[in-house]
Amino acid sequence: MTADEKPSFGQSTNLVGLPTELLGCRCFNDHPQEMHISGAREMNKSLFEMLSQAPDLADAGIAFQTYMNAMFGTDPEQADRDGKVRRYRSSFLRLLKGWGYDSNGPEGAVLKGWVQSRFGLFPTYHKAVIDRLAGPVWTAYVEEKMSSRFHNNAIHTQLDMLYEFCQWALAKFVSPGNKHITLYRGTNSFDEHQIAERLDRRRVIMRINNLASFSDDRDVAGCFGDIIVTAQVPAVKVIFFNSLLPIHPLKGEGEYLVIGGEYLVDASYL
Repeated sequence: MTADEKPSFGQSTNLVGLPTELLGCRCFNDHPQEMHISGAREMNKSLFEMLSQAPDLADAGIAFQTYMNAMFGTDPEQADRDGKVRRYRSSFLRLLKGWGYDSNGPEGAVLKGWVQSRFGLFPTYHKAVIDRLAGPVWTAYVEEKMSSRFHNNAIHTQLDMLYEFCQWALAKFVSPGNKHITLYRGTNSFDEHQIAERLDRRRVIMRINNLASFSDDRDVAGCFGDIIVTAQVPAVKVIFFNSLLPIHPLKGEGEYLVIGGEYLVDASYL
């Protein structure tokens, strides 16, 4: 890739039926379109029929976790009939826990790999800046995202269902009719989320990693860096938020997991 070439946002194929270059560009974030992962809702009609009976988000979250436990055995306390604990099974909850510890760890690689698979967007950072495909940083990322430890229980299907449930919950209970959510991220550098263009002292076009954490609380975001990035995030790019489930390992930080690309953001010091 030469200095004059604009880096690609990702691969040519995805599972949401929209061009990857469109998903990654600023114009999509300004004018988002509805997205669904191919087959995820169609293959789980009973889940969404059950969710339609939930009177509030808390009950819907319990229904979703009950369904996932039945489908994938994600409850760590489940045991076989002989009383022995089941062998290790990959779980979306385990990935969220790992992300909470270190978004550049193995669990983070699996989550970024799922975004790449479903939405087509390449990660731009994993432990270091990914400046070229087939380079050492890219190779290390691929090795981690393909780890058999996390791929023995249809983990991508679990994440598909998490995304579709998240979208259903946002539209039904959390932000009905709203296309954007104001979110914040604290940072001390722009290695992971790179500035593509500076418009003025505060407004920049930022290329955010293909999966990133934000908060709905500006003060909480300030705990993670002196520079506060404020973004209008399309609701369709949210795959998880803090109150989605009654029990999960990311409680306490108002956390949102957001699909990346180019965003027009406000970047200001505390």
